[in-house]
Amino acid sequence: MAIDKTSKTMHSTLWVVQALLSVTLVWAAYMKLFQSPQALAAMWPWAGQVPPVLVKLTGTLDLLAGIGLVLPALLRVGPALTFAAAVGLVLLMVCAMFFHLSRGESPVFNAAFGLLAAFVAWGRRGQSASPCRAS
Repeated sequence: MAIDKTSKTMHSTLWVVQALLSVTLVWAAYMKLFQSPQALAAMWPWAGQVPPVLVKLTGTLDLLAGIGLVLPALLRVGPALTFAAAVGLVLLMVCAMFFHLSRGESPVFNAAFGLLAAFVAWGRRGQSASPCRAS
């Protein structure tokens, strides 16, 4: 059974997933980039046990992914970047899963995010992601 990636329902579903991922990623980026190490460690113990530069790096990657999932398509400037951001997010989540597994922590959150990002990458591959697409 083939799935019609051009249907309005699929297009809307992809936009909802992109928006949810984006909001969550921008929030995580804000926390990692602007909160104190103590505040982060209280919420995410790993953040107090790794070099601060790693926390800032993941925050920067979260911010880039969060922006890349929605902004190119909204501005209609390089909507293919949405696909690239989704693929980058999948790779980031795979790395995060290995990181958390190596620490004996659950990778479920990262796996769920990775699957949602993979869905966006699949749905946006080779097509414009404009929210105002006529069909």
